[in-house]
Amino acid sequence: MDPGPGAPAGAVPGLDRLPAGPALFVGRRAELAALRAAAARPASGRCPVLVLAGRPGSGRTALAARFARTVAPDYPDGVLFARMSAADGGRVPPARAARLLLEQLDPESAVPLPGAAGDGRDEPGCVALREALAGLRVLLVLDDVRDAGQVWPLLADEPGCLVLATTAGPLTGIEDIDPVILGGLDRTASGELLADLVGGTRISCDPVGAADLAEACAARPAALRLMAGWLRGSPKSAVTDAAQELNRVVGEETAPAVGAKNGPANAAEKAEAAVRAAAPSKPSENTQKSVPKVTAKVTAKNGAKSAARSAAESGPKKKGEGDGSASASASTSAVESAGDPAAWVKPGPEPAEPVPVPDNDPLLGAFTLLYRGLPAAQARMLRTLTLAPAQTADPRTASALVGCPVPDAAATLAALAERELLGEEAPAADGTPRYRVPGRLYPRLVRLRQQEDRPAETELARARLLERLVRLTESARALLDPAGGSGAAPGTAPGTAPEPLPAALRLRSAAHAREWLLGERELLLGAVADAIGQGDLDGSAGRLVTALLRALPLTGAAAPTDLYRLHELVLTVAERNRRPRRASAALLNLGDLQVSAGRWEQAAAHYRAALEHARTANDEPLCARALEGAAGCHRALGDAVRAADWYGRALGLRQSLGDHAAEARLLARVAEAHTAQRRFDEADREYRAALAVLRRLGDERGREAVGAALSDLRERVDAGW
Repeated sequence: MDPGPGAPAGAVPGLDRLPAGPALFVGRRAELAALRAAAARPASGRCPVLVLAGRPGSGRTALAARFARTVAPDYPDGVLFARMSAADGGRVPPARAARLLLEQLDPESAVPLPGAAGDGRDEPGCVALREALAGLRVLLVLDDVRDAGQVWPLLADEPGCLVLATTAGPLTGIEDIDPVILGGLDRTASGELLADLVGGTRISCDPVGAADLAEACAARPAALRLMAGWLRGSPKSAVTDAAQELNRVVGEETAPAVGAKNGPANAAEKAEAAVRAAAPSKPSENTQKSVPKVTAKVTAKNGAKSAARSAAESGPKKKGEGDGSASASASTSAVESAGDPAAWVKPGPEPAEPVPVPDNDPLLGAFTLLYRGLPAAQARMLRTLTLAPAQTADPRTASALVGCPVPDAAATLAALAERELLGEEAPAADGTPRYRVPGRLYPRLVRLRQQEDRPAETELARARLLERLVRLTESARALLDPAGGSGAAPGTAPGTAPEPLPAALRLRSAAHAREWLLGERELLLGAVADAIGQGDLDGSAGRLVTALLRALPLTGAAAPTDLYRLHELVLTVAERNRRPRRASAALLNLGDLQVSAGRWEQAAAHYRAALEHARTANDEPLCARALEGAAGCHRALGDAVRAADWYGRALGLRQSLGDHAAEARLLARVAEAHTAQRRFDEADREYRAALAVLRRLGDERGREAVGAALSDLRERVDAGW
């Protein structure tokens, strides 16, 4: 029995990013030993990949975090962590994961903007990550990977790094992988876990009941923890009663599916067949009665193998070793040179669908039993947290979702975590506790929310959350830039002071505001994306976008990718609501961000799209701005003919609008384009026209600059250039 992970001696950057994990960690010594042995094997060509496979609730994420903390001193350049699946099973693109990992590696680095190369190895973010890892010793923990296509674009040509991926099934498709397969805990570890969580006396007085409960839970850590929470809340119930109740509830869940030919339960069972074969859901009879054993390794070399074949190779091998009943892998040969990166991954099927948890799973049975005994306020909070961005919440956001005071929300969150229904995340920078809905429970909680909560209540909860985030973001902006405006929310009258937040919500200082914005940046962006994706709260989502666009640059660490994502969301809303002027402005901003990254072709495409929207809106200033932006891109690309054409069209619009300063600037640009085409007479004429406009404006500095350019042109012409 292990009382919980601690940071190893000598702080390694990034350990605080790992999931906190359970306070008590038992068993899994054989699996940890197999992972350490695999990590110690010599590597060449590319960074080695370790795979930890197990069904939902098998403790794969906790084991990965435990392993990462134990080997962290071997990777002094840091530990990086990314979740590769959303709680709803959605697949996180490798390009997005690469950007998150880059920001963790170096918060001050310029993270590349999204590119047109898709999510393969040529995507700019993936390329930048691989380049940044060169020469470093970094441990990358990729949690809940769906398929090999999420991993291989991130693999650097750096054998000093290590990738640890957790997955619901054997991750096939990448060369040189020996997955470690997790099943249930052994009898001793299951008893230790229950004894610590429930109370040693209660378990020791009923060893048969404890064994029955472990068997009913398939000895999976998550189910055991939930049943321990049920026993703590039912002090008069015997351990044997818990096993009987769990079996009864699982039977109730299974009954509706009996005899159904195409029902959801059968579909779930078919989807999980591969994982069941690779990781048996229940410990064997020998496991319950003897010291645990280590099973034979499963190799995934020479391309993808089916899960059935993996299961066939993972049968029992010998007894008396280790302390876990799961299969563990250990390779005795050195990793062969990977060679050409194209050979690292074999062609495989389309991205895998998320592995569902069948209704007759003991994990869901334990959850159902515990959920039925929750007070109404706790049950409602648990259901409503599925609306939180990334299913992660602190007392500030949870109180907004359910409409209760912050102290009450904090107490409810702590009570749910104590019952093992919420996972504890790393606290915020100011120490505020944060919690996350486990992905294994998310689908069932969504179903319960849809059954028990009215749609109007759900929409109100989402609206309250967005308004809370708007107020917090505007409060942070006011603290970071007190002289830059009143900090009023978008749409309020200028000079109007924002309504002060309650004391429990208030950000205390500019430093606190900056920490909050940067620490919650991904969740804030996720909240906006969720709201705009559903399309029914565009007003609130738009206010939050505006607030973030004003506040994030004040932190001094706003990544261009964040601003790019926000402007893309503005564009989505504008096009959906048929607001061409706003869409044009968003495209212009996207083009400017591409220009700042030196990506002229992508910027030109954005400017051309902005021009079309501006024409639809009949907005000539926006048209001129788009024309000038596109002309600048052609100029940077060395296409003087197109640059002169686009500058000339922008010049005509500026002249019709009477914008003389812009007219002088564009005349000089047209002259430069003519010079590049060796059309010196036309260039001379445009420079002189620009000087005349600047003379009327009284712009002496501009006259000096244009005059110098004209003199240089004439000198070159006289010299026969």
